[in-house]
Amino acid sequence: MTTTRKKPAKPRKPTRKQAEDAVSTLLLWAGEDTRREGLLDTPKRVAKAYEDWFSGYKSNPVEYLKRTFEEVEGYDEMIVLRDIGVSLRTSHGTDYR
Repeated sequence: MTTTRKKPAKPRKPTRKQAEDAVSTLLLWAGEDTRREGLLDTPKRVAKAYEDWFSGYKSNPVEYLKRTFEEVEGYDEMIVLRDIGVSLRTSHGTDYR
């Protein structure tokens, strides 16, 4: 008789408050006083930063790639852009720049 393993349930997304509390916990773990004036809003700022950094997961790249410009009259040469910084974060937390 073979047994089938159930796929683990997808973890629930933490609330914004839980994310902010997690940042506070890490600050406390690092020995910081989270009541210090310079750290009072840090959990909110960090949560907002992560929300921005990972906002691309909610976007459809096809919509960005469909974008074209209509005002091209008189231009027939390729445009080359150089030295543009590109950064990405993998699902493993690895940064590539």
